Amino acid sequence: MPETNAFSNDLLEFLKLLKENNDRDWFNDHKSEFKELEAEAKKCFNTVFDALKVHDDVDRVKMFRIYRDVRFSKNKAPYKTHFSGSFSRRKPELRGGYYLHIQPNNESFIAVGFWDPSKDDLLRIRKEFEMYDDEIRSIINEKKFKTIWGEFAGDELKTAPKGFDKEHKAIDLIRKKQFVFTRKYSDQQVASPNFLEEVNTSYKAVRPYFNYMSSVLTTNINGEPLI
Repeated sequence: MPETNAFSNDLLEFLKLLKENNDRDWFNDHKSEFKELEAEAKKCFNTVFDALKVHDDVDRVKMFRIYRDVRFSKNKAPYKTHFSGSFSRRKPELRGGYYLHIQPNNESFIAVGFWDPSKDDLLRIRKEFEMYDDEIRSIINEKKFKTIWGEFAGDELKTAPKGFDKEHKAIDLIRKKQFVFTRKYSDQQVASPNFLEEVNTSYKAVRPYFNYMSSVLTTNINGEPLI
């Protein structure tokens, strides 16, 4: 991957100003600048997408719009103060997804995993952990993986889900509602020449986890293929 500033300081500074001036008049006055920076961001997201395709079967990159849906929100600010996007793996065989979030004041991060598993997928994952949790623990506790991604993030129940023993040895995994990992970055890191390469390297390290979870979610409780 060629060295290039992934997301410029100009882009980060614009987002800071947008946070301070989150109204349509200011945004319209700076629309041309926004369009230039949006094009820069899209180029960065596409660069990551191309890098992902080298080591994973991803079929879509989606950069989310800057405009907020305020219809059902108490916060009526019309614009997001970040750039973000996702990268989708080929389904139904491959599960899991990648997310990239660029926000100034050291609030940028990447995330991988399963944000909103369906009811059936969530039950299947929990049943797998109930039967056998050694393999998933071996994957997420491997030294390189742990160094990059740390611990599971995401929402979880305070107690055992219905039908599961609250004293089960894998209850720490079973009670989770999301199965995601996140990695934070400073503004200095985001604007550094090797940032996109660093993101891709981190994404690449998650493959053992994705391979395992894809295997679980494409088989039934007896290990028989579903697709």
